[in-house]
Amino acid sequence: MFASLGISIGLQMVLPFPYGLGAALAIFIAFPMLLRKRYMSRMKGYGDSGTGGGFFGMNSSGTGVRYVCLVCSNKHKGGTCPRCGSKMQRADF
Repeated sequence: MFASLGISIGLQMVLPFPYGLGAALAIFIAFPMLLRKRYMSRMKGYGDSGTGGGFFGMNSSGTGVRYVCLVCSNKHKGGTCPRCGSKMQRADF
């Protein structure tokens, strides 16, 4: 952030008023977006890789939401537990 601020101030001193201000605003907006994109691509949660991202880092081709019964700890996909019939459950991503 300080690097983009320093470059922006430097451009405002070198370029005339409207051009320096425009370039400074462009750098001040584009630099954090570039850093975010690079960080998210390292974390495999952004970009064209298709291996992450989405809601809570789930794959678009993933298995979806599974539930864990709070009574018997059985993992299942439906609304009620097939083992004990309980509706007390938590989501497991």
